[in-house]
Amino acid sequence: MKLKIVIAIFVVAALPACAWAQKPPKPTNADAQKVVRLISGDKAKAKAYCDISKLGEEIDQADQKKDTKKVTELSKKMDELSEKIGPEYVALMDGMQDVDQNSKLAQDISATLEQLDKLCGK
Repeated sequence: MKLKIVIAIFVVAALPACAWAQKPPKPTNADAQKVVRLISGDKAKAKAYCDISKLGEEIDQADQKKDTKKVTELSKKMDELSEKIGPEYVALMDGMQDVDQNSKLAQDISATLEQLDKLCGK
């Protein structure tokens, strides 16, 4: 999955909810490893993760077409699926908002999360 795209989409979708919330803690690669273990060990969470990946691609396509209505609709679905995965996943994605996507931390987390792509047949 293209982590940068998913994080960007998650950020846009979460902005209204985060407007009143405190800044999330900076994630660690250990947080990502925990999320991988949680998702890998649960078929329902793995399916939700794979569905989020598909939605990310659809949102990217809709964004390229400037279809904001579709982006908003798909982002809501992504939020619902994220909640099904659990608070650890949501916290990790929220925390990634403030991480420089070119940093070593972002690259390490991305590499860790790529393990989940195998669950999706990628």
